[in-house]
Amino acid sequence: MACARVPLDEQQVTEPGPLGKDHTLPALHPDRKEDRCFVPYKPPPEDGSPAEVEEFLEYARFIIEDLEWLLALPHDKFWCQVVFDESLQRCLDSYLCHAPRSLDLTALPSSPTMAEMQRSVHRSVFLTFLRMATHKESKDNFLTPAVFGEIIYDNFLFDIPKILDLCVLFGKGNSQLLHKMIENIFTQQPSYYSDLDETVPTVLQVFDSVLDKCGLQCEGATAMEPMKLNAHKQPTAMTMSQQELADIILYLCDSTTTIHAFLDIFPAACSTFHSHGFLSRLTSFYETTVPDLEKALRKRNFDDKGLQDNLWKRLSHSCRKMVETAHLLLHHTCLQPILEGRENMQTFAEELLQHFTSFLPEKRFLSDYDEQFPLSDDISLLQQALPVIDETRTSYLLQGVESAWDSVGRRRTQSQIQPKAPSLLSASQGAVGWAGERPKGAEAMLDVPGKGNNGVVCPLSAAELESLLSCIRDLLPDLGEGFLLACLEEYNYNSELVINNILEDRLAPSLDKLDRSMPRPVKEELPSVLSNRSGVFDDDEFDIFRRDQVDMSRIWKGRRKGENIREMLNDKQHIAEQRARYQAYETVVDEVVIEPGESAATYGLDDYDDEYDDTYDMNQVGANDLDGDSLLNRRPFTVPQVLRKGNKPEDEEEGEDDEEEETLQNNVNRDQFVQDPALLRERAEARRAAMQQRKGFRPERTSNVVGRAKGQGQTLETFLDRRKKEANKSRVSNHNRRTMADRKRNKGMIPS
Repeated sequence: MACARVPLDEQQVTEPGPLGKDHTLPALHPDRKEDRCFVPYKPPPEDGSPAEVEEFLEYARFIIEDLEWLLALPHDKFWCQVVFDESLQRCLDSYLCHAPRSLDLTALPSSPTMAEMQRSVHRSVFLTFLRMATHKESKDNFLTPAVFGEIIYDNFLFDIPKILDLCVLFGKGNSQLLHKMIENIFTQQPSYYSDLDETVPTVLQVFDSVLDKCGLQCEGATAMEPMKLNAHKQPTAMTMSQQELADIILYLCDSTTTIHAFLDIFPAACSTFHSHGFLSRLTSFYETTVPDLEKALRKRNFDDKGLQDNLWKRLSHSCRKMVETAHLLLHHTCLQPILEGRENMQTFAEELLQHFTSFLPEKRFLSDYDEQFPLSDDISLLQQALPVIDETRTSYLLQGVESAWDSVGRRRTQSQIQPKAPSLLSASQGAVGWAGERPKGAEAMLDVPGKGNNGVVCPLSAAELESLLSCIRDLLPDLGEGFLLACLEEYNYNSELVINNILEDRLAPSLDKLDRSMPRPVKEELPSVLSNRSGVFDDDEFDIFRRDQVDMSRIWKGRRKGENIREMLNDKQHIAEQRARYQAYETVVDEVVIEPGESAATYGLDDYDDEYDDTYDMNQVGANDLDGDSLLNRRPFTVPQVLRKGNKPEDEEEGEDDEEEETLQNNVNRDQFVQDPALLRERAEARRAAMQQRKGFRPERTSNVVGRAKGQGQTLETFLDRRKKEANKSRVSNHNRRTMADRKRNKGMIPS
């Protein structure tokens, strides 16, 4: 038996030999392995014939029984079986290679019995790998960490491809356990980091191979040489066979899903991918490949619409995973260190902004990235963490995002235009949680759509709406434009979401009731605005909307031809027209005294009218009484000077001037625009005298900076005056020549 409290790699056991004699062996020895054959895994059959179903159930039952037996073994026996049994490793490897992924809908078991058996196999395989990644099960059963690292590395119990498959198969629902497993593997055996570093170039070759298959990349010097006439033409996504196109999309979907699952579960690997320039390669690949594959799926005629629908969903899933992978790399290598307050925060911020700037030429990728993870949120977090970020640079990035949306012909929803800025605390608490709750851009086609803006005015222009309709009708020509308009309105004018839901027959109930061949409704022409307009110029001589003929001689643009400007300015006819009006106001009579025997009609006054309204009369009742105020002693009416001309006699004008001079002399409180300077000096002298008579007044002492002769010493007052002059000499003297020169020039002392 194994000794307690001793690592398994140091334990020795005594067992009977072939001849019956006991002999001592290490606890980990090939002779201690049990003879058991583990069968390889076979995936569930697609057709579902009885023979294939029976074969799958039998193989699955064998695997479950063998793995349950393996998990029930004690610690030393388990590790002997794991290390030295090659059939066990083949069984586990076959499951990692052939087990259906989350998007393999056709490979999922159809019957409940097969589904239950598949779940049991899945659980047993995961528990086996979990125990294989644990070097310490209890205080008595454990391996030395260094020896554990050597065992799993030298015997290929774990390698980078296996770890990638583990993440994509078991990551959903077991992310925390998988994270602990992979972290323990990389911690106990750092050689896996070097293996990962060598694996990243191989992962990058996935992008190159897809580009090469689609005819989007030329290698080496052949790109600069002309193509020969007999050279084999590289097929493109539009010309290759449907099977080749399906294989490329399936390959891309599996690769992007696996990479994202690995980086999501083990974020420490992001730095390794980032060091190889994976982010820049990913964005350029996305910008080049995705539009080409989408165009091929839209334009090509598929015999099987189900295949077209499946490929479209897988391509959309690949787009989403590539965008999320880019976000993971940015978050864990640039943004997360800033949120955690590590050293060199400015360096990480600069690197993040450089990556955002490199996204600007990739219009399609930038719009899809901003749809899932708005750049405004990342920039807001960055500004909260580092307020010294250049606002001009961030504004340039946000304008680039707007330009990317416009260039791809898409519009953002109101929630995307004005997103709720995340706080710095909430962002630092979860690695990617704050952004992971946002609606996924490419995956929106796989989710159940929400209610659209029914009844809302279309936010798109007529040209953009026609572009969306033509895009959908190219793929679905049998549908009417009226039905498609209703679908676009329901799903917020997202053409991709409309196409996906039509193909999957997942339309809203209100759309299912509509006729799919419904034509576009005919718009009623609204009456002309000009026919209903009203304005102050209606029916005038220049109303061209109601008059057929207008006197064009009275209409000109700019200066009128043949007109002398000097004559027009010297024409004072309008002054003569106004003179008669003002002459009527020269004589103002407030009261008329009627002598006895005279009537009111003599003076042009009407007789008394009983119904006369005197509300607004200004009669000065009692104004001429002896005890009354001088209500009538006011300035008489004066004709404006512009209307005065030499029409009156000179003696009359002299009389008026005398009256004005007398009025000015009598007006003691007149407003003097310029007062007498002598009077102003007297007032200032009086104020100074009054100030000096106040108690405690000390006259200002004159400055004495000359002082005594050299060698006789200086008084304190002289010392203080000199220091004051030294401190204030820049205020005057020649130190402000420009200011004093401007001051003299403003006063007119210097001729300009």
